[in-house]
Amino acid sequence: MAKIIVVTSGKGGVGKTTSAAAIATGLALRGNKTIVIDFDVGLRNLDLVMGCERRVVYDLVNVIQGEAGLNQAMIRDKRVDNLFILPASQTRDKDALTSEGIERVLEELNKDFDYILCDSPAGIEQGAQLAMYYADAAVVVTNPEVSSVRDSDRILGLLASKTRRAERGEDPVKEHLLITRYNPARVDDGDMLNLEDIREILAIDLIGLIPESEAVLRASNQGIPVAHDQGSDAGQAYVDTVSRLLGEDVPLRFHEYQKKGLLSRMFGGGRR
Repeated sequence: MAKIIVVTSGKGGVGKTTSAAAIATGLALRGNKTIVIDFDVGLRNLDLVMGCERRVVYDLVNVIQGEAGLNQAMIRDKRVDNLFILPASQTRDKDALTSEGIERVLEELNKDFDYILCDSPAGIEQGAQLAMYYADAAVVVTNPEVSSVRDSDRILGLLASKTRRAERGEDPVKEHLLITRYNPARVDDGDMLNLEDIREILAIDLIGLIPESEAVLRASNQGIPVAHDQGSDAGQAYVDTVSRLLGEDVPLRFHEYQKKGLLSRMFGGGRR
């Protein structure tokens, strides 16, 4: 039986799709049959981040409306055999998604997969609510800035009240906090919220801390999830995140400012 995880955020541009791709890749690299679904109808980006945009023939809306079978729309990842992508439509309206249609798709995927990741649109509109409705767990992505954290708090309210688990009175959706674009030097200078402030405001378990890194942009532009770049701080941080998601106790890294030594400054050594 698959575990359904929604990757969500209240604010756009926080690295949600990058995180969904990296976490799905990390889970698959650990031997789990994984699919990641793009719920952002009309504004799809997951296929670009996963490097499969030219292979999209059918999409989630085609499947829901009976225009294609699920096997026709799923795309197998080129790098990891047990990782699949179900892209969103780029031309349809968000109203094309229905709760009944999503439920049918998830029930069919549930038979074959270990993990189903739902890459939610940002915000609280219908697509976002459908992406989280059937979730067993949620990864709430935020940046260390006030507006992003405040909007994440609204998402936590929806997860507590607008999901199938909430309606049925079942165990609540397990909430995890993922902080992206964290820069300890800027935190020390007072330009970003610090880790303790964010955790105090949102009061949910921290599953990952992704440092601000050029590797993330480079990976997205290349269509290669950053989890493959394990030589970078960001890649290592996503690997740590996946380990924690799987229940492992992994120490938190990249949250303290590391001053470069003399040799690093002379020869350009440092984090990527």
